[in-house]
Amino acid sequence: MITIYRTGEQGLEVLEEITKGCWINVVDPTPEELARLRELSIPPEFITYPLDQDERPRVEREDGETMILLRVPFYSGPNTDVPFTTIPMGVVMDGQWVMTVCRHDNDLLRELAAGKVRGLSTAKRNRFILHVLLAAASKYLLYLREINRTVDSLEDQLQMSMQNRELLGLLKYQKSLVYFTTALKANELMMERLHRSGFFRTYPDDEDLLEDVLTENQQAIEMTNIASNILSSMMDAFASIISNNVNAVMKFLAAATIVIALPTLIASLYGMNVDLPFQSHPLAFGFVLIASMVVAAVITRLFVKRGWF
Repeated sequence: MITIYRTGEQGLEVLEEITKGCWINVVDPTPEELARLRELSIPPEFITYPLDQDERPRVEREDGETMILLRVPFYSGPNTDVPFTTIPMGVVMDGQWVMTVCRHDNDLLRELAAGKVRGLSTAKRNRFILHVLLAAASKYLLYLREINRTVDSLEDQLQMSMQNRELLGLLKYQKSLVYFTTALKANELMMERLHRSGFFRTYPDDEDLLEDVLTENQQAIEMTNIASNILSSMMDAFASIISNNVNAVMKFLAAATIVIALPTLIASLYGMNVDLPFQSHPLAFGFVLIASMVVAAVITRLFVKRGWF
């Protein structure tokens, strides 16, 4: 899908044709749309690279065109193997327009298209790219907070758990944090190269925005590392808790078996075809029943004092 935007008096406006100062948003293009994009005389690799899920962040320049490839966070749903992952997104800058290319529609592109990014202007291409980089770093921080909330919820469930379901849920989010860490560090290297290479010229008014981009990305890296370390320690601790919960249940069952077995043993003795004490006494059944209950009560009291019940 190809959508063309340009900043107007009322915010972003949707256009039918590509004009100067516009933003071309390309999401999962069809073969016909790819053929249309080739008419723009940009290197075809600048369009196909962002569509490859395994591409790493980098900056390339060819024939006067610049492509910035970064990895942005992507939410794939709570029931997937990895709820939060990263996907490549390319930003191609021409002398007349700027283009974003991505395989999947995502929250970042939707917020940009909805005009939720303050100060966004398609006419100022360099500043537009800085806004994209800042929005990507901010989206990482937002998803990290969502991961922390979900992990806190799973933590409450794990305290009384004896199964692996909640532990496997934590494992999914640990995978997400690994993807986030790798992508953020690669984005940081890309931004540093972008700043040093001269491909991307910033103006004095953009210096504060560039500083915000670098700061936000560094903050996301630090928060991801902290969350990953906490989650790893939590998984080790709760694996031990689950094992302890199972052991506690087994201890209770073993103690209950002993309590039940002793009265059964006494009763079984009086079922034998041999001479036994009080076997002819009219109250023999009551003596046996009382003796069994006394033995069971004594054993139960002993186990309670030892904390086995």
